[in-house]
This record gives sequence, structure tokens and C-alpha cells, in this order.
Amino acid sequence: MPSEINAQESHSRTHFPPANGAYIPVSARRTFARHEPSATVIPPSPSVQATTTTSTTAKPKRDWPTPVRQYVQRSFAAENSIQGVTREEMETRLKKVISDAAESDNLTIIDWEALPLPQQMIQTERVMFAQNTANTPWRDSFTTLSVQDPAGWNEGTVSKKRKSTDAMSTKNEIDHQSPWRKTNNRNIFEERVTHPSTTTAERAEKRQRKDVVGKGTSKFQNSLDGRKRRFEDAQNGAMSPQPYASAQDESITLTVDRGPVIGRSQELEKKYFRLTSAPNPDTVRPLPVLEKTLDLLKRKWKQENNYSYICDQFKSLRQDLTVQHIKNEFTVIAYEIHARIALEKGDLGEYNQCQTQLRALYSQNLGGHPMEFKAYRILYFIHTCNRTDMNDVLADLTTAEKNDPAVKHALDARSALALGNYHRFFQLYLLTPNMGAYLMDMFVSRERLAALANICKAYKPDVKLRFITEELGFESDEESARFICDNSAQSLLEERLDGVRLLSGKAGLVFETARNAAFQRVDIKGQI
Repeated sequence: MPSEINAQESHSRTHFPPANGAYIPVSARRTFARHEPSATVIPPSPSVQATTTTSTTAKPKRDWPTPVRQYVQRSFAAENSIQGVTREEMETRLKKVISDAAESDNLTIIDWEALPLPQQMIQTERVMFAQNTANTPWRDSFTTLSVQDPAGWNEGTVSKKRKSTDAMSTKNEIDHQSPWRKTNNRNIFEERVTHPSTTTAERAEKRQRKDVVGKGTSKFQNSLDGRKRRFEDAQNGAMSPQPYASAQDESITLTVDRGPVIGRSQELEKKYFRLTSAPNPDTVRPLPVLEKTLDLLKRKWKQENNYSYICDQFKSLRQDLTVQHIKNEFTVIAYEIHARIALEKGDLGEYNQCQTQLRALYSQNLGGHPMEFKAYRILYFIHTCNRTDMNDVLADLTTAEKNDPAVKHALDARSALALGNYHRFFQLYLLTPNMGAYLMDMFVSRERLAALANICKAYKPDVKLRFITEELGFESDEESARFICDNSAQSLLEERLDGVRLLSGKAGLVFETARNAAFQRVDIKGQI
């Protein structure tokens, strides 16, 4: 009997704890943060816990329709990528499109084949935003500010300030947007624009008040006023008649977005002017007129040989090609002719502008003579001592290009100079193909000085002048003697019975000093 009573007491203590126990059970502390008192958490029953675990782990996997999968594959395809739209932007838009379709149960209803890709949607929105921004009221009063000309319109001067890249011209050049339009569509001068409700008289009165106070005008305003005066002066000449205030109505940015200009001018000759606004179609010549212009310029060059006139006309012709986005075989021919004329007259600036454009045109396989101008490029890098770009050119040459006569000659000349073989170099100088001799004439004098310095070390005490004439590629002894005298060595020439001799034992220091000075004066005007 006592055992039964003890068992009942033990059972009651197990299932029914006393109201006033000796301790209160609490959960274990897992962090050092301050513990906030909370209600006692009752652990879920095993059945409820098992149900929750099963529902969490057994989440069904969605089976996407095949058209949706194909749409995603097309979105990530390399050929469908658009320059200016990043992968992150495309992925964000793609997730939004599919999520919206899934939430509205339209995955099987939408025509995924006809639906534009995410990158196309982003590009369309950017174009629409640019057009809407251009039509806002504050642009009507934005008449004293101008946007800097985009590269390519002023092709005659801009190309001098930038490094050439191989990606200047691409197939989607018309759709390409400038980097500043990708990152910030808000004009940096917007805060300075006067509100449209402000009249001209009020603005003038405000400026007068500022002058009375003594603040004066800012450098920015002075620059704008000067640019406005230059533009108005150009209008009084041969520039297209377009008011200064209307330059913002057809802004440069909108012209690029709307596509190329279609010229309507029928004049064969036109002076070159730097563009300060959107080009006027009435002053731009279309392709048929430009073809007649090129024939006229070739005839005038042969008859008059007036380089100042020809260069101005060719720059105007190139500008009309650029603003109309004309890139074909005729474009290549025009640039090649101008480059050859510039080489003949020693105008490295204009030559390099043509060479830069020709590299991009040759990459599109539009015809022309790419091997001839690749050889010129190698010779030019010899002239400028540009070893970095020279190595890049050599690395890009194929076996077929190395076997081309013009390229092979340029490579042999580079190799002869690298080895110090002046005998071989001056033999190649006398056998230069095409118009490469005009480029070699720019650096042959310094190479002659280097060769004379070496001759003075090897041939002592004197050497015949005839030997120098033959070794250094002079046409006559008189020309070689004049070259020596021009470098302050006339006192080192002696006339003897067997001919004129150079006292090489004493002339070494003279030619060594002249050589060092010549290599320090490398003209890299218009560097490619």
C-alpha cells in the first residue's frame, strides 16, 4: 500500500508541477546582447513541427514554358547585346518582365517571339526620354549656352586631341549614345538657365545691377559672349545662314539621335568652317555632288598645285562625308588622296587625321590600299621613335601582310636601323616604293648624322668624301659636302690630290653632338 501511494505521488509531480516551484525554467542565453523579458515560448508539438518542415522542404519547382526559356536565351545572346546597356540593367529588366507576366498569369498568353528584348526596351525608353527632354519649355530660353561639338563633326580638328582606337566606327554607330547621355540626362547648366517667364529686359537690368554692385561678369559668361561673337562673324561670311539663337532648336544631341544629315547643296566648292551648331542640310553636299567635287580638286591640284586651297577644300569634303555618315569606297578614296597630298607637302597633322580615319575604314573592308598606308604607318613610327605603337603594329601583322612589297620594305628599314646597319638602310632609302620617301625624308638627316658619327669612329684619320656620298645615299659630292658644312664641320674638309677628304679623326665629337640634338627634336604633331 505505501508503494502505491509513492507511485501516485511521483506521477502527480511529473505531470503537474507545483504552482510555487523552487525554480522557473528559462531559455539559454546565446548572445551578449541585453536580454529583453518576453513571454514564455511554448515549443510546438511534434506533429506541427513535422508539418512545417515538410511544407518548407517540399517547395515545388516552377516549370517555365519553352517560349519564356527561349526569350531568356535570346536576351543573353552576344549578338543581341546593345552598346550602352549593361548586363546588370538588362538582367533587372528581364526579371521584371517575367515576374510581372507570372503574377498576372500571362506566361502562356504573351507572344514571347514578338516581345522586344529587355535591352531594346531600355534603349527605346532612353530615346523617348531624350526627345521629351528636348521639348520641355526651359529649352526655349536656353539660347546662350551651347553644347560642345561631338567628335566626328569637326573631324578636321578634333582628331588631333584624342588617341586613335580601333573601335571608332561600328555598325551600330548611329544608335550609339555618348557616355554623358548614359550616366546623366540632366544638363549640367540647367541650374544656371533663366526661367522662361523672365524677359530679356529684366535679365539685362539684372546684369546691370550686378555690374553696379561690382561683381562683374564671370569667366564663363565672357567665354560664351566671345563664342557668340565668333559665330555671328562666321555667319557674315560663307557659313550657312543660321541664327545663333536657333542653334538650340535643332541641338547637336538631337541631330545625332535622329540620324545623319541629308545634304541638298549643289555647289562644288565650299570653304571649310568649324561646326558650332547642327549642320544645315542646305549647305551640305550629297554624295553625287561630292564625287564631282573630288574630280575637280584632282584637276586643280595637277594644274595649280595650291596646297592651301586644296587642303581647305578636302577638309570641307571630309566634313560633309562625316555629317552624312557616308562610309563607302568613295570615302576611302577621298581620304587616301588627301593623305598623299599632305605627305607630299610634309603636313603631318593632316596626314595623321586621314590615317586615323583610314584605319577605321579599312577595318570595314571598304576597298582602298590598306597595305600602302600600313607601310606609311611603320615609317611614321620610325620617324617619331614610337616603339610602343611600333610593337603593336608588328604584333598585328599577318604573314600575307609581311610579304607585301611596301610593308616588307618598311620592315626592312626598321630592322636595318635597329641593327645599326646604315649601309643597308640607305640602300632601302633609294628604293622606297609609293610615297614612302616623303616620310623617310623627315628622319633621314638624323640617321645620316648617326652614320657619320659611326664612320668617324671606324675610319681614321680621314675618309674620302665620295665614300660618304655613296654610303649615305647622297645624289652628289656637292650635296654631301653641303650637309657636312650645315652641321658646322666645314673646317674639317680638306681638298687633296685624290679628292676631297673629311678629317674623321677630329669630326667625331661634332657629329656625335649633332646626332644627340637631332634625336631630341622629334616632331610628333598630330600623333596617330
